[in-house]
Amino acid sequence: MGYPEMRPRRLRTTPAMRRLVAETEVPPRSLVLPIFVLEGAAEPVPIPSMPGVVQHTLDSLRKAAVEAVEAGVGGLMLFAVPQAKDAVGSGATDPNGILNVAIREVAAEVGDASVVMADLCLDEFTDHGHCGVLTPDGRVDNDATLARYADMAVAQADAGVQVVGPSGMMDGQIGAIRAALDRAGHTDVSAMAYSAKYASAFFGPFRDAVQSSLEGDRSTYQQDPANATESMREVALDVAEGADMVLVKPALGYLDVVRRVRDAVDVPVAAYNVSGEYSMVEAAAAQGWIDRERAILEVLTSIRRAGADIVLTYWAVEAARRLR
Repeated sequence: MGYPEMRPRRLRTTPAMRRLVAETEVPPRSLVLPIFVLEGAAEPVPIPSMPGVVQHTLDSLRKAAVEAVEAGVGGLMLFAVPQAKDAVGSGATDPNGILNVAIREVAAEVGDASVVMADLCLDEFTDHGHCGVLTPDGRVDNDATLARYADMAVAQADAGVQVVGPSGMMDGQIGAIRAALDRAGHTDVSAMAYSAKYASAFFGPFRDAVQSSLEGDRSTYQQDPANATESMREVALDVAEGADMVLVKPALGYLDVVRRVRDAVDVPVAAYNVSGEYSMVEAAAAQGWIDRERAILEVLTSIRRAGADIVLTYWAVEAARRLR
């Protein structure tokens, strides 16, 4: 018999054939849109390092939430930028703090048409920019921070959040938050644990987005990019403590971790397509070096192919419209 005997190209002959045999899909309902709201803003403020992304006013936040729902996006992850910060991040637990106000506004606007999520971390609210409270010698105090996270979780649940997203990488954070939510009667509020969050250079533009006050780095609590097995231990601990979902952040440089996590757990797995990954594509496309639309779908497909059930991405609305 002559060769080639097998012809895999038969399954690539036409767009219809390629659609028929495609192994991975990116359904709009799998996408979550991260949204920033700026306290006191009179109009949306563009973020220079994230072209197309803004810090919203409360009014434009509501409109953006409705737009995302209409596009079919599955969830909304809220981040807030307060006017005032202090050493313990008081604004994070203030019922009238900007994040809790934003949760109430979005929950009232979209109801159950989308899943309202919120970042649960102190870094946006502390004047030192770390994700927890500090000891007198400047170290992040893990256990004192857990108490603040517990209070923050209850404040967000009181405001109407459906999913809290603990992102601070403190030991025991899921157990502390779950216990606090249950004591307060918020047994239906879910926790999406940032179980494998790396000390990554790709967070750079995000720190512009939240006007971070950080000096130094977060290497004593976020993971070393060299480590993958460590992530599996973190994930196992979070699931044992009651995490309803687990998340890997960033996504593109850690697709191997996404796959290992997906193979290890029986809860939904999320991956965060972070600001630096977004901005690299946007910058290259602006120079005409890559096909922007193809690159966006390729990025999102790769994250889903690696095993993510849920993808947090700043392209959520645009991608959802195209995918529908």
